[in-house]
Amino acid sequence: MNGKILGNRYEILEQLGGGGMALVWKGKDTFLNRLVTVKVLRPEYASDEDFVRRFRREAQAIASLSHPNIVSIYDVGQENDSYYLVMEYVEGENLKDLIRREAPLEPARAIQIGRQIADALEHAHENNIIHRDVKPHNILITRSGRAKLTDFGIAQASASTLTHTDTIVGSVHYISPEQARGEPAGPKSDIYSLAVVLYEMLTGQVPYQGDGAIGVALKHIQEQPLSLTQINPGVPQDLEKVVLRAMNKIADRRHRNAKALGDDLVSISEETKTLAPINDDDEHTRILPLAGINKEDNRIPKNEAKPKGKKLKPAAWVMLAVVVVVLMSGLIFAFNSYLNVAEAKVPPVVGMKLEDAESLLKERGLIVKVSRQNHKTVPKDEVISQEPEANKVVKRGRTVVLLVSNGPDLVDVPDVTGVSYDEARLTLISNEFQPEVPEYIYHPTIDDGKVVEQEPRGKTQAPRGSRVKLKVSRGPEPQILKIPSLIGLTQEEARSRLTGMGLNLAEISAQPSQDYLTGQIIAQNPQAETEVEQGTGVNVTISTGPGPTPRDVLVSITVPQDGKVHEVRIKTIDVRGENFAYVSSHQPGDEISKNIRFYGKGTVQVLIDGNLVDSKSIE
Repeated sequence: MNGKILGNRYEILEQLGGGGMALVWKGKDTFLNRLVTVKVLRPEYASDEDFVRRFRREAQAIASLSHPNIVSIYDVGQENDSYYLVMEYVEGENLKDLIRREAPLEPARAIQIGRQIADALEHAHENNIIHRDVKPHNILITRSGRAKLTDFGIAQASASTLTHTDTIVGSVHYISPEQARGEPAGPKSDIYSLAVVLYEMLTGQVPYQGDGAIGVALKHIQEQPLSLTQINPGVPQDLEKVVLRAMNKIADRRHRNAKALGDDLVSISEETKTLAPINDDDEHTRILPLAGINKEDNRIPKNEAKPKGKKLKPAAWVMLAVVVVVLMSGLIFAFNSYLNVAEAKVPPVVGMKLEDAESLLKERGLIVKVSRQNHKTVPKDEVISQEPEANKVVKRGRTVVLLVSNGPDLVDVPDVTGVSYDEARLTLISNEFQPEVPEYIYHPTIDDGKVVEQEPRGKTQAPRGSRVKLKVSRGPEPQILKIPSLIGLTQEEARSRLTGMGLNLAEISAQPSQDYLTGQIIAQNPQAETEVEQGTGVNVTISTGPGPTPRDVLVSITVPQDGKVHEVRIKTIDVRGENFAYVSSHQPGDEISKNIRFYGKGTVQVLIDGNLVDSKSIE
């Protein structure tokens, strides 16, 4: 595929790899002049209409996500029989390759990666999207060390076909017990899978090995994993507790959400990164010998004379004793103060204004450290999160870290009114906005398929990544028309009549008929007099014969004796419609006899000078 252009926009440069469902290519967006990743579905999935429909629906849902730790989906398209996804191009490697090369990872590094993926999952879960296939292969590590989660939703689209590929062999090491039992995956299934990834980063191995996918799946359901510290003694016990809690086989016993897991990892990171193990012996007060001196050293050998010097006076001994007592008292007081710092309960300040939160925390004897970031929904200067969490008991003087909102990151909204929906969608995505499913409306002047309105309006400011509502034109509103009767007309007669009214001749079928001549319409749908929109198509059925048997009837006429010349007409009304079988001028008193042919049931009428003088129905 090298050099091929997809969607008149994406140039394929080189193959990056491939999985059970798709081939992965490096590409170039020729419109925006940037590198992209293009995933092209394998032919066996592209031919499955149900799979493709779910694939496109899921891809569109994932495209609504906007998070620094999630690989963005820019576009989804079709080129002939090929379906493809266009994604953010990430320069780096996947976590599985990193683990193979460097595992076990340092706890601080594993925590850093785990926190980022937990943040990504929390964002997805808030948008009602479950990943279902969290594993190191789907986590990309950029050259700067940022972790990015990819392949959202593809596992769901492929749920019916997963067992027919080798994909499950790689995924089964990370699936939750409920997934292994065939139950639907939920947010806590993703938490379990992330915990398995943490386990592998810290130990260099997955928690369960077995003969085949089914054997591994059963171990997820039935067995407990080995202790992390048993495999890698360098794993802090608090970190092991967090990982094993998230890997609990009972979903309700895991963290309540991905944010809670991330908060636990943050807590461990903050509390352990500067602390070293403490020897219990060092915690107790004890008498220490002077360096380099022991009891034997204090003795003076018998064969040596005692050094001569002045003896201390009693007053000096008293002063020395006072100094020693003061020093010992100070040491005891300082040591007691160190061990008995007053405690305080951390108040809940999330959602409070920063000024109020700082005041409340300082009243409790706590130190406040503030970091800031933009947030789509939390107003400016309000607290987004706190660490330690609310109601936790800590020593007074402990630092409480507050994450405070700078408000939404406002950027200019591009004006996409008047352009086609496809162009508008690409423009919005390229500017980091999320186009919603459009509302289609009639418009008297804007062409079909072009954007009529947008909200927020173009050339205004809105939060980066926010949703944009679009109204797309269907063209002028169609008129309401009544379907004419087409029975007895030929195909071309019917087409001409419908076209003149703004309707269309649609499907044409044929069947034998005893009542209508070959080529005549014998049925229509919708029926005559039905009200429909302008542009509606009408289906018709045409007779293939043999039609009604022709019949003759003798018509006798006497022209009036009034001295005038008269025009005589004989009209037939039958399956052919209305026809004049005889037209001629006659002298007064003429006698006329004519055999008139008609088809099926009908009526024969005689008109003199345009006036009806006789009518006869023939059954």
